[in-house]
Amino acid sequence: MQATRQQILDYLRLHRDASVKDLGRLLGLTATGVRQHLNILEQEGLVTSFEQRGKVGRPPLRYALTSLGDATFPKQYDALANALIDEVRACYGSQGLQQIVRGAASRLATADDGTETPVEGSPDTRINAIVDLLRSRGVVADWERDGEAFLLHERTCPYPEVARRNSVACAMDVAQVRQLTGMDAKLTACLVRGDASCTYRLLPPSN
Repeated sequence: MQATRQQILDYLRLHRDASVKDLGRLLGLTATGVRQHLNILEQEGLVTSFEQRGKVGRPPLRYALTSLGDATFPKQYDALANALIDEVRACYGSQGLQQIVRGAASRLATADDGTETPVEGSPDTRINAIVDLLRSRGVVADWERDGEAFLLHERTCPYPEVARRNSVACAMDVAQVRQLTGMDAKLTACLVRGDASCTYRLLPPSN
């Protein structure tokens, strides 16, 4: 990130929003110079603009971070998740951790609007539903047939640092896939083991 634009992002993270005049004072630049940097940040999807209401005349624009812009700042989610997993294991043992993992998988097996993803319909319909859900959460996913079975591929891992340290993350994903599809699921390949994808082999229940 270019230094001046990083200063803008830092200021917006601290102050929530700012005007061109605010940023001009910070950077020692003219309004035109500030707008050039803001235009680049807007094109990159890191900053958005909105009108400041309540003033006479044409409302001046103010600028704020987008969710993508906020995501450029480091988060400690992986460290937090690993610490929580370790503490649960220390307090409740492996069985207690597995129970919590199953509960977490059940919570994850819902759409972002809180509704459960249906497992009714053909196997193709079920797998398409989970692929759509995974993609909505930023996971690159696809599937293919393998005889009577189906192979669900997750090409990216949503929490690689957690999975590298705690295999329960993978167990939680397997439980989630089982619940979402209503099929038996086995993890046959894993990104953190160096494979090309996290692959689940799914078998529809026998009638």
